[in-house]
Amino acid sequence: MLAARHPDVDTDASVLYIDHGDVLTSAGTASAIDACLHLVRSRLGAAAANRVARNLGVAPHREGGQAQYIERPLPPHSSDDPITEVLEWALRHLAEPLTVERLAGVAHMSRRTFIRAFQASTGVTPAVWVKRQRLDEARRLLESTELSIDQVAAECGFGSSVTLRRSFAAAFDTSPSEYRRRFDTRTAGSRAGDPRR
Repeated sequence: MLAARHPDVDTDASVLYIDHGDVLTSAGTASAIDACLHLVRSRLGAAAANRVARNLGVAPHREGGQAQYIERPLPPHSSDDPITEVLEWALRHLAEPLTVERLAGVAHMSRRTFIRAFQASTGVTPAVWVKRQRLDEARRLLESTELSIDQVAAECGFGSSVTLRRSFAAAFDTSPSEYRRRFDTRTAGSRAGDPRR
């Protein structure tokens, strides 16, 4: 619609929203909610955005650059849906190696069948989904615990603090330490003298 009315405007119909820093645009009504949650997350942290998302009954995090599909990190539970079971299982085992082969094994599927079913359910590859969950868990731990960066990396399955820092910077354009300083939800008293800040 916008592209048809204003052919001189550069548009990208394949994404949910685009954050230019000073201007944030979205594809439509549902995507505007994603854009608003992105604003809450970037200003107040992942925990605040997740609370808002729960109150709205929407997915807590859809990247602006992803394709326009409805991503449900945990689809409505169905006892005969192996992908739902895999997602729930993976969230409980983020600290462990989560290869495609291992996830396919949990689903009792071949690798190829699993990848196809996983992408149909979530809209992304298993590797992308796992990385997003690990990054979200890292943010939660940085916001709400006193764990060191090394401990956060281990808890989230990054293997090393170097890998966590690299992935965190690529995803959020900041370091884990800086993110903690900005979004630490613990009381001021509990943070006093914390050498990990």
